[in-house]
Amino acid sequence: MPKPLVPLLVAVLVLFSAQQLLTPVLAPLSRELALTETQLGLVITVAALMLTVASPLWGRALDRFGLRTVLVTGLVLATAGLAGFAVASAAGLAQATTPTVTFTLILATRSLLFGIGIAAVPVAALAAASATTSTEADRTKVVGLVGAAQGLSLVLGPAVGGLLAVVSLMLPLYLAPVLTALLVVWVLATVARMPARTERPARAGVRPWDPRVLPLLVVGFLLYLSLGLVQVVVGFLIADRIGLDPQATAGATGVALFAAGIVLVGVQGALVPKLGWPALRLMRVGIPVAVASFVLLLFAGALWSVTVSFALLALGLGLAIPGFTAGASLAVGPEQHGAIAGLVTATTGATFMVGPLLGTVLYELVPSAPVVASLIAALIAWGFVWTPLSRRPRGYASAGR
Repeated sequence: MPKPLVPLLVAVLVLFSAQQLLTPVLAPLSRELALTETQLGLVITVAALMLTVASPLWGRALDRFGLRTVLVTGLVLATAGLAGFAVASAAGLAQATTPTVTFTLILATRSLLFGIGIAAVPVAALAAASATTSTEADRTKVVGLVGAAQGLSLVLGPAVGGLLAVVSLMLPLYLAPVLTALLVVWVLATVARMPARTERPARAGVRPWDPRVLPLLVVGFLLYLSLGLVQVVVGFLIADRIGLDPQATAGATGVALFAAGIVLVGVQGALVPKLGWPALRLMRVGIPVAVASFVLLLFAGALWSVTVSFALLALGLGLAIPGFTAGASLAVGPEQHGAIAGLVTATTGATFMVGPLLGTVLYELVPSAPVVASLIAALIAWGFVWTPLSRRPRGYASAGR
């Protein structure tokens, strides 16, 4: 692994762990704050909107201002957002603010500030991964490590957040901004200052509709959409199917996401590099595994079966998503690595604009509806990677079959 990537992998791990600390408490906290499922979906959707809008801008800023400046700026914004979220939630629980005011403050902090800030880190990591590798095998391996760092955050964050929530729902909210503030110090100490480019390379931008990358972006959108639809409602699903109180729900949600994170780390950090499969094959094998996980989740009525479903989902997406990410970066030239990293991250954000809000709305109508919608999205993605689009030139075709 290239040494310059080590600080970036640490940054990805810590920032996303801080985010995942909150995952087990979001559903029970929202009910304690008298917020509806749809309002919680809006909080996550607006954050995803900010990530989607900010990601291409961070990609351009990498060329203009350098890696260190982008990372520090993004982390400061993320820290401010998490700290504001903790303050707003504490005020709501103390009934110092009405539910409407609490919801507005959470939108401004957890959604706007944090959504803009968090976008900088994966953009920087993916751009650096592309810049430090040249072959498809190396690119897929390094992208897998970035994904493994995010997967490890799914292990650490929900596990710690679930344990802390047993004591108090607010403890994870207090810890998260402390971690990101320490991360700012880490980046300042370890990431070298890079000179800004005074001139942008010719044709550095990449449009989403560029035929080299559009098919991959469609597949990536569908994959992340299938995840986003169910991830936000897992707490509600566990509470309602198993019949748990808010704190027990937080702990059980942490268990399910912990198991998924363990699988994701193993797949992206070890299995994908060991297999050495081309990008297209990773998608063609991984997506049907995700399809099977949604079928199982439809009938899951106990914590163990929900946990197995999410572990199986982690296996499928752990194979397919590195294929999507590596294939997209291989489809463009070196001068467009920052731009394509921004587009890949924006694609992730776009799905979480739609997924959480749609998932919560569907859950209020029919609790099984988000799972059915995830299954449909995964099936469409699976069919899509078997169409003639797989013979696209350059990165996609070179991704193998």
